[in-house]
Formats: sequence, C-alpha cells, structure tokens
Amino acid sequence: MSDTFDVVVSRTFPVPPEQAWRAWSEADLVKRWWGPTGFSCPKADVDLRVGGRTLVAMRAPAGLGGGDMYGTWTYTEVVPYSRIVYVFNFADPQGNRLVPADLGMPPGIPDDGQHVVTFAEAGAGRTTMTVVEHGYTLEEARDLSQAGLEQCVDKMAAIFASPQTLADLRREPQEQL
Repeated sequence: MSDTFDVVVSRTFPVPPEQAWRAWSEADLVKRWWGPTGFSCPKADVDLRVGGRTLVAMRAPAGLGGGDMYGTWTYTEVVPYSRIVYVFNFADPQGNRLVPADLGMPPGIPDDGQHVVTFAEAGAGRTTMTVVEHGYTLEEARDLSQAGLEQCVDKMAAIFASPQTLADLRREPQEQL
C-alpha cells in the first residue's frame, strides 16, 4: 500500500506538441487556464528553463472572497515539447515559499509538490498532455486537487478549441527556447 497518492490528468488537444507546450511557456496563455472554474489568474511570470521559476496568482471569485493565492513552479527538468518537471510551492506575492498548513489549507497537501507534465504526439496534429502531481498524503486532499487540475485542463482545452487561439498559435511563439 502506498503512503502517498497522485493526481493524474490526461487530455488530448487538437494541436501539435510545439503548440500545446506554449500553454506552459507563455504568460498570456497560462493566465487563461491557471485556476479552477470561476477563478482567474492575474499574474503569471514565466521562466521555463531548468532552475527557472514561474510565479502565478490564482484569484478566487467574489463569492469565495476574491482573494489571491500565489504559487511557484521551480523547474528541475525541461525537455522542449516533451516534458516539464517542477516543484510546486505555495508562496507569498514575492514568490517566497509558504507551507500549505500555514495558509489554512487542508491536511494532506505536500509542502513541496512534485509535478511532471508530458506531451506526446497523438497523430493527426494532436497532442496528449498528461500532468501528474505526486505526494498527497490523504485521499481527500488528492481528490480536491484532482478536481481543481481537471478544471484547469478543461480551461486549457477551451483555449485550444478556439479558432482564434488556433490561428494565433500558428504564428511564431512570443519567446524562442
């Protein structure tokens, strides 16, 4: 029996890996999908490289208080268009690490969340993206994070379903790797 539980979400998008990758590498796209349904992302400072860090803010809807929650993604492995490995930490607005319990988060959420994102060609110009979050110590915490990640990936799927976004993705990326 495992001591920890993983979140796993896979989705196939109608774009090649080079375009799916941009949802993680371009701040304007991260802002469109980060956070569960109803949440917005007012901040995404992206530095997608080994040793780099992304700082994101997730804003709750007014009905849930409208507050911002910050997190960092510190990259330990980056294989362009194929694989991203990072450590997720809750953070303050400057990106300083915070422990989930100190933020009033439920027990079972890892202090240092190990994440792996893979991009696999799925034929016909499509990509299957899989996100795995490791280290949840309680099933309830894993289930809460699973639901949130599925909603984020649903928002990402909506980006790739938009004809305007698809046209924009065919243009050169904002930044070269």
